[in-house]
Amino acid sequence: MAEMDFTPSPELTIGVELELQLVQSHDYDLARDAAELLARLEKVPLAGAVKPEITESMIELNTSVHRRHAALAAELEATRDAVVKEAGMLNLRVCGGGAHPFHSWSARRIFPTERFKHILERYGYLAKQFTVFGQHIHVGCPSGDDAVYLVHMMTRYVPHFIALSAASPFYQGEDTSFQSSRLTAVNAFPLAGHMPFVKDWAEFLEYYERMRAFGVVESMKDFYWDIRPKPEYGTIEIRVCDTPLTVGRAAALAAYAQALARWLLDERPQPAKRAVYLVNAFNRFEAARFGLRGQIIDPFAEKKRPLADDVLDAIAGVMPQAAALGGADALAALAADVRSAYSDADWLRERFAANKSLAHTVRESAARWAGDKPRASG
Repeated sequence: MAEMDFTPSPELTIGVELELQLVQSHDYDLARDAAELLARLEKVPLAGAVKPEITESMIELNTSVHRRHAALAAELEATRDAVVKEAGMLNLRVCGGGAHPFHSWSARRIFPTERFKHILERYGYLAKQFTVFGQHIHVGCPSGDDAVYLVHMMTRYVPHFIALSAASPFYQGEDTSFQSSRLTAVNAFPLAGHMPFVKDWAEFLEYYERMRAFGVVESMKDFYWDIRPKPEYGTIEIRVCDTPLTVGRAAALAAYAQALARWLLDERPQPAKRAVYLVNAFNRFEAARFGLRGQIIDPFAEKKRPLADDVLDAIAGVMPQAAALGGADALAALAADVRSAYSDADWLRERFAANKSLAHTVRESAARWAGDKPRASG
């Protein structure tokens, strides 16, 4: 099978990648101990995998493939517990969240793999500034043409995933005024943004081969798009989410993506069209800056409306699909937070307002990730 042949996968299976913060237990700044933690985790049997990320202050948790929300959530909880336990043996703590609130990017060290060294060589200081933490959601597709359709149609819902996952209000010791500041680090890369408008997999392959011939990319990994097809897995990969503060939220976001994908593939409510990309930059900014309090332009209805209303209508619209897939409770929990206009970013600001210390806020965030602290009410 050729490198870019689309490998059909069981339709609507889901998997998750979570980039996690490793922090020191004495001051809650980022640690540099990913290699030591990964060495310990090699001896722990896990359903998925835990891998290095671009700097030594982070790791990436990869789940196995699932058909239903409950199984994904259970695996995430088990892996979280194992990672937290082994990190504790090294006097480390583990956090969710899209950005560490007060670390200095210049203090980061690149994890010594050939790919990460190449990124540093190619992008300079942007590589160290890329010490931000996202959730990637994979959804299985039966064909490359279906993947192209889903990438285009899911783009209309990118602001939903940004707002629902927003968890990076602080950066470099400052309140950024954004709900998700992480996206600004991603936006700096020249191959960020969105997939070009192509009509099917054959046209996408033409585009890809042209970019490779120019030397712009070597593989699909070089595209940092909001959503990209992953032909070797037979999935689309949604890449705009901050890593949430809890594994429960991460699993719920995957359930929402799965239900949306089922509705889009079953109903085909609209043909894919270029218009979705005309308002994409505005919609992304609104979601990153204001979160659930932002606005969204519906490229199909050609109307602006409150983002929270749009999310609630979408969740209600795909609830039959979520119920059939076992994710109805997860979507109901997301909807409840939307109604209260409460996000992980709000929780972080709430904790900082209460304790006046970003280090203490990270300490509480680590406890919440570990499952030790109940969720504050909005």
